[in-house]
Amino acid sequence: MKRFTSARPLLGTAITLAALLASAAPTAASSAGSPGSRATGPEGARPQVAVSQGVLRGRTHDGAQEFLGVPYAAPPVGESRLRAPEPPRRWNGVREATRQAPACLQFSPFGLRDPQAVSEDCLYLDVYRPRSAHAGSRLPVVVWLHGGAYSQGTGTQFGGRTMAELTGSVVVSINYRLGQLGYLGLPELAGENDRRSGSFGLMDQAAALRWTRENIGAFGGDPDSVTVSGQSAGSGSVCALLAAPSAAGLFHRAVLQSGPCTLLRTPDRARAEAEARAFAARAGCAEPAGVAACLRAATSPALVEAARTLPTSGPASGDGLLPLDPAAAIGAGTWNKVPVLIGSTRAEARMFVALSQPYLTAEQYTAQILAGYGASGPQVLARYPLSAYGSPYLAMSAVMTDSTFACHTAWTAQLFATQVPTYTYEFDDPDSPTLAGAQLPGLDESNAHSAELAYLHDFTMGDRPLTPAQTALGTRMKRYWGAFARFGAPAVPGQARWPATDVRGTVLILNPESTRAGSAFSADHQCGFWATQQPRPVR
Repeated sequence: MKRFTSARPLLGTAITLAALLASAAPTAASSAGSPGSRATGPEGARPQVAVSQGVLRGRTHDGAQEFLGVPYAAPPVGESRLRAPEPPRRWNGVREATRQAPACLQFSPFGLRDPQAVSEDCLYLDVYRPRSAHAGSRLPVVVWLHGGAYSQGTGTQFGGRTMAELTGSVVVSINYRLGQLGYLGLPELAGENDRRSGSFGLMDQAAALRWTRENIGAFGGDPDSVTVSGQSAGSGSVCALLAAPSAAGLFHRAVLQSGPCTLLRTPDRARAEAEARAFAARAGCAEPAGVAACLRAATSPALVEAARTLPTSGPASGDGLLPLDPAAAIGAGTWNKVPVLIGSTRAEARMFVALSQPYLTAEQYTAQILAGYGASGPQVLARYPLSAYGSPYLAMSAVMTDSTFACHTAWTAQLFATQVPTYTYEFDDPDSPTLAGAQLPGLDESNAHSAELAYLHDFTMGDRPLTPAQTALGTRMKRYWGAFARFGAPAVPGQARWPATDVRGTVLILNPESTRAGSAFSADHQCGFWATQQPRPVR
């Protein structure tokens, strides 16, 4: 297992930088009714669905039907703050479901543009279905978990209308608690359950999956055909759900995008508690005897301020909720075994390097590699010479991409492939859009972390619209994902065959010009070399 820890010291840098993802992005809550959107249908024709809590009235929008701002748990506020989610309350009459709910409280110092679209009362989801769907349709279901370093972001940025209509599936996009409200490992918060990790965000995700199992049939979905899907920290959340005993049976397939389980290692309970104590002390709640009441009484701004510069490590392992780190559970075969689709983008780390040191000099690149990799530094420089990349920025991006995301994707895929049907991809569009506001002059940020999101979702965070060729690639990708959700295998008539991952490390390359399968992924990213390394942090 040595290779699975080879890039671990780089993780803090990558995840900290990932928290910048939504800083420049408009929230879908503020853009859902923007000019150009088409919500149609007279009042009498608007779709209605009866769920356990009451009747919802949605709308028809761009070829699909959507039900927005649906509560899947009670508001986690007041005395319910920092507790496990409770069932949502019933309502009388018909509840309008045409407006997205606020994002959960953001713990990134950048946050979302619209502060009015943020609230602690945020445990809601959006449901998208084809117009032809009805109770009894038994359509496959995809539940989406957004990324954002466990500290920011929102499911409302990821519309599922096109995916639903194109693939004949029901798409559910959820919010879950973030930052220290979502992940605070204080034993005083455990209550009567052995859940001392304080992984309330993970509990929220499981609650959303339970709500989906109980109610999705009313929308035309099949509760026995649920795929849980996530990107970045959302993919790390999928890893945790795969390893959580209480999540068994809540989903039947899993998609992991740019968040391999061997990279996104969970902190143990001791580390989680130490981080939580530091946060509580900053919030003025240092005394263990009253720490729970003190934190529940604190204002939201005070909690965000107390968390500034402190890590948000996501779900912790070592309790009844998550007994083992997901990578350890998967390696031991003690996990919720389902077919897996997993992959990464060609140049994941370009975003992180662009946001941390975009104009790195040649001298700085050499010095950082030598300092960061010690005795192995000269080998790294020999394998990643500046002459091969054109700039220190691109060279450092290649080092970080290969040593972290790419090779850990290959290693995680191999772990899965020995136990379940597994399908691996690499997204490779050398002209992909960049996240809005993140493009810096003179830098090639194509194929970076999050580049594939605009191809899979109704997504307004790109810096420019997709071209016709890119839209066609997005259509092919949606069909692959939809086929996986329906059959457990991404087999699409008329599209390139996607073989299962095997001992050769077969990967499907998703490119606008040529989608093809190959076995050169590990060699291209020098994973044999990185499997031998134990680098110190590169700063």
